[in-house]
Amino acid sequence: MDNVEYHSYYLLPTSFRWYQSLPPISKGFGTLCVASTILYHLGLFNPLYAALWYRAVFYQFQVWRLITNFFFLGEFSVNFGIRLLMIARYGVQLEQGPFERRTADFLWMMIFGALSLLALAAIPILYTPFLGVSLVFMLLYVWSREYPNAQINIYGLVALKAFYLPWAMLVLDVIFGSSIIPDLLGIIAGHLYYFLTVLHPLASGREVLRTPRWIHKLVARYRLGRPANARVEPERTTGSAFTGRSYRLSG
Repeated sequence: MDNVEYHSYYLLPTSFRWYQSLPPISKGFGTLCVASTILYHLGLFNPLYAALWYRAVFYQFQVWRLITNFFFLGEFSVNFGIRLLMIARYGVQLEQGPFERRTADFLWMMIFGALSLLALAAIPILYTPFLGVSLVFMLLYVWSREYPNAQINIYGLVALKAFYLPWAMLVLDVIFGSSIIPDLLGIIAGHLYYFLTVLHPLASGREVLRTPRWIHKLVARYRLGRPANARVEPERTTGSAFTGRSYRLSG
């Protein structure tokens, strides 16, 4: 960055500079979620055309529903704000922490989570038309496993370790009368990813879920994130709940 660009950058509003500093995948996901809700309130977007309806997907070939349902978190509300903050905090902290210089792996985690959620939502008892909240909850679950001993304070009332945060959020949804299906789907998808990429390799020494090569090529082509500088990167221990070698293998 030359001097002109440097000074121009710091003349921008603080909020815009913060937005520009966000890692690409979390920023893109959060931006699409905000944009869809803004368009909804402006009357320019009908969520019914984005919802996940398998009958419409398979019989009317409306395949876009397999993707668009992930980007609507609902109308502007307290719950919407909480989900968006979860992306801004937990998604960003994951992408800038354990997934630093591993943008392809983070993108693959999101894609794998989305595919897992689509499969789970095909089960009638677990069906929900919008899976964006579930994908956010998956980020929360993976974050809680990567930072199990971080101290979390909920509404200034309850302090607990991050390892238990997904379950605490689920209990809060029960208390406030919200559906727990999206939360449960996120927990299941998050645990499946964490098991296949961390727990199983630690126990067996074999990696069963690799990031596909085409995702690495896609990230490199569009220069997303910071380039990787090592194949295997050390990480912190998984905490008292899990023990073993404290590293993750990159695909």
